[in-house]
Amino acid sequence: MVDTRNVRPVHWEVVLPNEEATGRLAMDLAATLAPGDIVALNGDLGAGKTTLARALVRALAEDDELEVPSPTFTLMQLYDLPRHRVVHADLYRLGEPEELEEIGWSDQTDGAVVLVEWPERGGEAILGANRLDITISIPEQNPEHARRVRLLGHGRLAEALRRMRAIRALIDLAGFGPARRRHLQGDASSRTYERLIGAKRDAVLMNAPRRPDGPPVRGGKPYSQIAHLAEDVKPFVALARGLKIRGFSAPTIYAADLNEGLLVIEDLGDEGMLAGLPSAPVPERYEAAADVLAVLHQLELPATLQVSPEIDHHLPHYDIEALLIEAELLLDWYLPHRGVPAPAPELREQFRALWSEALAGPLAQKPVWVLRDYHSPNLIWMPEREGTARVGLLDFQDAVMGPAAYDLVSLTQDARVDVPEELELALLGRYIKARRQVDPAFDMRDFAASYAVMGAQRATKILGIFARLNRRDGKPHYLRHIPRIWTYLERCLAFTELDPLKAWFAAHVPPPEGVPGAEYIVEALRAQAQAHAQTRTHTHAHAPAPARSYPPAEAGPTSAPVAPAAAAPLSPAPLTEPVIDTASGPEPAAEPAPVVGADPVLAAAPAEEAVPDPASPPAAP
Repeated sequence: MVDTRNVRPVHWEVVLPNEEATGRLAMDLAATLAPGDIVALNGDLGAGKTTLARALVRALAEDDELEVPSPTFTLMQLYDLPRHRVVHADLYRLGEPEELEEIGWSDQTDGAVVLVEWPERGGEAILGANRLDITISIPEQNPEHARRVRLLGHGRLAEALRRMRAIRALIDLAGFGPARRRHLQGDASSRTYERLIGAKRDAVLMNAPRRPDGPPVRGGKPYSQIAHLAEDVKPFVALARGLKIRGFSAPTIYAADLNEGLLVIEDLGDEGMLAGLPSAPVPERYEAAADVLAVLHQLELPATLQVSPEIDHHLPHYDIEALLIEAELLLDWYLPHRGVPAPAPELREQFRALWSEALAGPLAQKPVWVLRDYHSPNLIWMPEREGTARVGLLDFQDAVMGPAAYDLVSLTQDARVDVPEELELALLGRYIKARRQVDPAFDMRDFAASYAVMGAQRATKILGIFARLNRRDGKPHYLRHIPRIWTYLERCLAFTELDPLKAWFAAHVPPPEGVPGAEYIVEALRAQAQAHAQTRTHTHAHAPAPARSYPPAEAGPTSAPVAPAAAAPLSPAPLTEPVIDTASGPEPAAEPAPVVGADPVLAAAPAEEAVPDPASPPAAP
């Protein structure tokens, strides 16, 4: 958590010419405020404090018709809104600051967004660390409708106010100034998204502050650097353009402030890959998503892409260190989540050695663009388009150069929804057949082996990530997906090439809660770890016992993975009809809209996209 106690206040002064401008300021504030923030509204009688407070409550509720009565007589009005609890207070009738506790001020405002009119009457109780002072006055010109507003941010709200100004500048620059802003459900990251609802078209605001480096975890490097996670929005811009000019439905970048990590991008819609109650994969949509990968992976894909005429982005290689540190999330987060101590150093090295051996085959294959989060939450269904363009692509900023199987198994072993094994087999067969239609030399056996390895690595990583999201980030709802991930892991470990890893998991990793016998295994592993720790404590004079060695896989990298009959081996399903029209290649790219702005705002798209003159004014939304 950032210490904001010594942050210098940030000031911003604006003139609101009419009530519509007041509404836009309220939307900007609503997108900025967080639980615990205090908005202190100052001004003379009739200045417009209640008008701004009412607009702000409605913006926080995303309900323009919400009834917002004045709290003049009740002193406090409470709102339990979907995203925040809000307290709107008017302290004009308060006699002494001590009277606040008589009305339950501390209990009611704890963890809420607090809007206070006449804050000076509340004394020190209103002087929160994270406070936005707003002073409203009536200008001499247009006094009937206009208002002069001075904003002063303290603590967290100092940086938030500065960022709010940058966001408003970019929205206006992109031509979406009058648009309504609506919060969109984000992902597991710190990025936030809003839909900008315009008169003629919509857009999406992507707010992705630069990722700060975490503590060094290995070789003086933080986890994000070892795992090749994007630190800013430049990779997203580069990949969006690279995908779009190759005919895929990545969003057009309307405007970008690269320094601030802000993008206004094309709104691809919100129809996903699932349907029904409960949500389930729609086979036609998953087939189209598999076709996207088959077409993409047959292309010659460069490792360097253009962000702007002056900036290139180099896709890092999904190297062994990145894959290993991801897999180790299981040791660092999932095992403690299950109440099992982290393994001793020699067991960790054993784990890394087994994975290094298993990953050697996939890493020897020709690398492609690995979008890395290619699953249902990041795929949009657009039936009005044709072919592979029907699948909208999002959340690819962490893309790397790596094994083609990774994204396919991300799709077919979707972390958020159960993919029937029959559908998984059909999609795997569909992808392999499409690749072989274009390249008869495509090695089906090598790919199937890589599919099992990358699926096991991904499931191992996600078990750790979901446990971390619960413990570190306070997001327990991800735990409900862990049994599904465990099932995928067992499915992949059924391949004989992964027998050594399967044995290691059986010996050291307990199943999720609810699996028969899981708690017995947890207790056994705890006792084993305790005994091992005691042995290490009392045998300093002896060399440690040698790590258990596992025989290498007998089959070479081109051998077909074989699973026990009961495990339903993932072999290509026989298909008789063509999968995709590979002769025609990917769908032609639609001409993207111009990217607007000036340095540090992205000023132009790469020349290869043949976009209109970016200096021309943006089209009205």
